[in-house]
Amino acid sequence: EVQLQASGGGLVQAGGSLRLSCAASGITFDDYTIGWFRQAPGKEREGVSCISSSDGTTRYADSVKGRFTISSDNARNTVYLEVNDLKPEDTAVYYCAVSNVAATLLSGFYIFWGQGTLVTVSS
Repeated sequence: EVQLQASGGGLVQAGGSLRLSCAASGITFDDYTIGWFRQAPGKEREGVSCISSSDGTTRYADSVKGRFTISSDNARNTVYLEVNDLKPEDTAVYYCAVSNVAATLLSGFYIFWGQGTLVTVSS
């Protein structure tokens, strides 16, 4: 059984930082793309960033470029998302997911999803 455990969310002030983690069991990252998505209240789910574990290719949504950094520790089957210079509009539930399509931010290509971790940014 594949399980993805997202953690690291919390309440921070604007300009602050967090480190989100996505730990996987029942799957090895080597052949997959791991993505981070977020969904704010009343809004559609948005692809934030992804990393192809096989070659380290990364992608970012324009809204987070330069502020968020994704990385993968394949030995620990864990993907991290460093979120810096947080803004109130970054407030959302953040989800990690696994895809067998390389470097995609299209949620329809993701086959396993974890539960979310809430990030709340106060102004």
